[in-house]
Amino acid sequence: MREWQVKRRERTRQLIELGGLVAKADLVELTDDDRAALYGAFLTVAAKLRGPDGAQALVLFRRKGKREFEAEQSNDG
Repeated sequence: MREWQVKRRERTRQLIELGGLVAKADLVELTDDDRAALYGAFLTVAAKLRGPDGAQALVLFRRKGKREFEAEQSNDG
């Protein structure tokens, strides 16, 4: 397989996984599948991460996400 094909498949997989996270967070339902609202929310998060407290915000986001992943795993098992 050509290198560009491998990179394209990797990017496609990444985008599918990211979309899965959007669905997993119930953002599709909560916004009634409003793409403008979702994009605005993402822009708000990006602005927060670019701001002076961005590093701290990232730590908090990561911590919350890890806790949720762990809670889901313990509920599944």
